[in-house]
Amino acid sequence: MPKNNNFNKGIFLTAAGSFWWGLIGVIYFKYIAFAGHIEVVIHRSLWTTTMLILTTIFFSKKDKLFKVLKNKKNLLVLFFSGILIFTNWAVWIYAVTTDRVIDASFGYFIMPIISIFLGFFFFKEKLSIKGKISISIVISAILFLVISDYQSLPWVGLIVALSWSFYNLLRKKISVETDIGLLVESLFILPAILIAFYFLVQNNLNHFDISNPRLMFIFMLAGPMTVIPLYLYVRGVELCGLGPTGMIFYITPTLQFLLGYFLYNEPLNMLKLISFIFIWIAVFIYLKDLYENN
Repeated sequence: MPKNNNFNKGIFLTAAGSFWWGLIGVIYFKYIAFAGHIEVVIHRSLWTTTMLILTTIFFSKKDKLFKVLKNKKNLLVLFFSGILIFTNWAVWIYAVTTDRVIDASFGYFIMPIISIFLGFFFFKEKLSIKGKISISIVISAILFLVISDYQSLPWVGLIVALSWSFYNLLRKKISVETDIGLLVESLFILPAILIAFYFLVQNNLNHFDISNPRLMFIFMLAGPMTVIPLYLYVRGVELCGLGPTGMIFYITPTLQFLLGYFLYNEPLNMLKLISFIFIWIAVFIYLKDLYENN
C-alpha cells in the first residue's frame, strides 16, 4: 500500500478509535450505569479478558503470549501497568456512573501534556519552549483549582490522567504488542475480579443473570467496547505516527465534555470553567507545537 494511503488509513482508524472512546463508549457505559460502578468495572475487566483470549487464539498469537510470559522483566512491568490500567478503568467508570464525565474529560485533556513531562523527566526527551509553557499552564490551572476552591478539584480527572500517563510510561519500557500486553495485564487482574463477582452474586447484588439473556449480552459488550477502540487507535498510531494521532486524540475529551455538559446536564461552575480555559490554551499551544515539528 502506498505511503500516503497508509497515512490516510491511519488517520481514519485513529479518528474512529477516538470517536468511539469519546461518544459510543460514554453512552454505552452510561447506559449500564444502573448496575453500579463496581459491577460495571467487573464486567469490563472480565469480558475484555475473554475477548483478548479469543482474539489471541483466532490470530494465532499464542507463541507471542508464551514468549511474554517467560520474560520476568516483562511480567513485572505488566503487573504494575495492569494495576494502573485497572485504576484508570475503575475511576473512569466511576466518573461516568456518578455524573462526572466532564471531570473525566479534564483528565484526557491534560494527559498528553503530562506524558510530555514524564518523557522529559524519565527518558530525557527534548522539551521545546512551547512544551514547557504548556506544562506550566496545566500546573497553574490545577493549582488555581486547589487554592480557589478545593471542592472543585477534579480529582477524578487527575487520577485518570496520571494513571494513563504512567501506564504509557511503563509500557514504553518493554516491547510487547498492545493486545498481548493488555491480555497479560488482564490476567493479573482476573483473580480479584472473579472473587469480587462471586461475592456480588452471593449477596444478590448482581444484575447479570442467566434469567435475562438480553441484559447478559449487553454487559458482555463491555469487552468489545474496550478492545475495539484500543485496536483502532493503536493501529492508527502504527500507520501515521504519534504526532498526527496526538492531535486527533483530542476528539475523545472534546466529545466527553460536550456529552457531559449538553446531554447529561452536568454542572460546570465558574472556577472550573476558568481552569478548563487555561487547559484549552495549553492544549492549543501543545498542538500547534506538535504540528510545527511533525
